[in-house]
Amino acid sequence: MMILKRKWTVLIFALQIPMGLYTKVYSGPFESWVNDSLGGVIYVVFWSLLGFLLAPKVKVWKTCLVVLLITSFLETLQLWHPPFLETIRRTFVGQALLGSCFTWLDFFHYIIGFCLSLLLIIYLKKIETKSSSSE
Repeated sequence: MMILKRKWTVLIFALQIPMGLYTKVYSGPFESWVNDSLGGVIYVVFWSLLGFLLAPKVKVWKTCLVVLLITSFLETLQLWHPPFLETIRRTFVGQALLGSCFTWLDFFHYIIGFCLSLLLIIYLKKIETKSSSSE
């Protein structure tokens, strides 16, 4: 049932948003990795889930791939430093959404987010299928 899928997706969003924001201010073990890389995984999963929620009929791999490509484009965009982008990047939200410095390793974390998104959305689709077949 669509409502069950939405309920789980909204619950995951509710967990992801504070978790993603917390990666930007976390201090403790693996601080550098959490601050600089883990957020990329969460970022890709978040936008993939949003895409799934808004366009449920689109194939899961296409939704996740589009998010991966856009995220990779935004990472590459960090090599460009025009004044208008620098102004946006100086804000917390701008830095969280656009990033501040290019790192090749971030692509690895985006691919992990892509894979986790695929698995999570496939699982959500199975929940939806099971609930609608049991009615």
